[in-house]
Order: sequence, then C-alpha cells, then structure tokens
Amino acid sequence: MHRETALPESVLVERAQDGDDRAFEILVRRHQDTVYRIALRVVGDPGDARDAAQEALVTAWRKLPELTDPRSFPAWLHRIVGRRALNVLRARRPEAPVEDDDGFAAPGPGPVGEAIAGDLREALFNALSGLPPPQRTCWVLREMEGLGYEEIAAIVDTTPTAVRGRIHRARTHLVEALEPWR
Repeated sequence: MHRETALPESVLVERAQDGDDRAFEILVRRHQDTVYRIALRVVGDPGDARDAAQEALVTAWRKLPELTDPRSFPAWLHRIVGRRALNVLRARRPEAPVEDDDGFAAPGPGPVGEAIAGDLREALFNALSGLPPPQRTCWVLREMEGLGYEEIAAIVDTTPTAVRGRIHRARTHLVEALEPWR
C-alpha cells in the first residue's frame, strides 16, 4: 500500500485544497463507489448516474477551496452528488424506474426464492419511480444509504422536518404500493 493512501482524509483534503492532484485522486477512489451508488439510486439510470457522479466529482474539485472544514468532506461530497442527481431527476420526463442490483436478499434459497425476491425488488423500484423526486431522494438517502435527517436536509437543501415529512409520505406511498406483497 502506498503511504499516501493511508493518510487521514482531512490531510488529503487539505493537500487537495493546496492543488495536490494526487491527494484528490485518492479521495475520489475512496468515495467514487458511494457517489455513484447515491446517484444511481436517485436517478435510476446507470448512464445518468455515471454522468451525475462525474459532474459531482468535477464540481467537488472546483469548489474544494471553499470547503472550510476538511473533516466534513464526505457529507459535503454527498450533498453535491445528491443535488446533482436530484437536478437530473427533475429534468427528466417521464420518470424512469429505479434499478438496483444489491440491497435485497432472496427470501429463501433456490430459484423460487430468487424469483420472489426479483419480483419484489421490481415492485419496489416501480413504486419508487412513482414518487415525486424530492420524496424519492429523501427515502433513498435514508433507507438505502443510511444517512441521518440532518445530512439529508443538507443534501437536498431543506430542513430536517421537511425531510421527515417527505420520508413519511414516501413510506406511506410505498406501503400502499407494496400491499400485495404483505
């Protein structure tokens, strides 16, 4: 392992802020999977997600000097990709279903269990695609990425109370849409 890759993230951020391209490259490698996953779960299309993730990383590089607390880099980067993905989602019409390959285990072993899990996954993603973009984004960031209400509020530029409301409405919609699976 190269010595630079073992450096604490805040040190890498400070070096990148001073123009060290290698430090930013290490930061990108550390966070690229999460950035892409957030974008994919929000926009639902791999191509759009790659574009949103790439644009978010370019934006992060350009705006890195504005980051005042190097320790807040992950949340700051999540905020950038969340906003970029939400903008892509808002610009797109009609809504495309969200696709995901992970996060759901088969309910039982064998082909029958896998088929049921696949059908349930498809039903969930179809239900998600019926949500308004702000609700979908908040639900994805909370339930699939495990972010807190404060973090989500910062990403979507609203209050934690508004995030709670959006997630509640999203959950209500999803419960109704997935009623046949109960």
